[in-house]
Amino acid sequence: MAVCYNKLWKILIDKNMSKTQLIKEAKISTNAMAKLGKNEDVRVEVLVKICSALNCSMDDIMEIQTDKNC
Repeated sequence: MAVCYNKLWKILIDKNMSKTQLIKEAKISTNAMAKLGKNEDVRVEVLVKICSALNCSMDDIMEIQTDKNC
């Protein structure tokens, strides 16, 4: 199974928000953002901070896929 964060990138585009702005707003590390960009696993705490900053749920920013194609 693979995690895909394409929904997160779409939300950022819709909100006209950069990754740097999200890092500051959600108070997450650049390392966590790099992992998100590579569709790697991140701590749930990071996802909660992002959801809080964007006022959304985890379903809105990620999806779990059975194949590795994201």
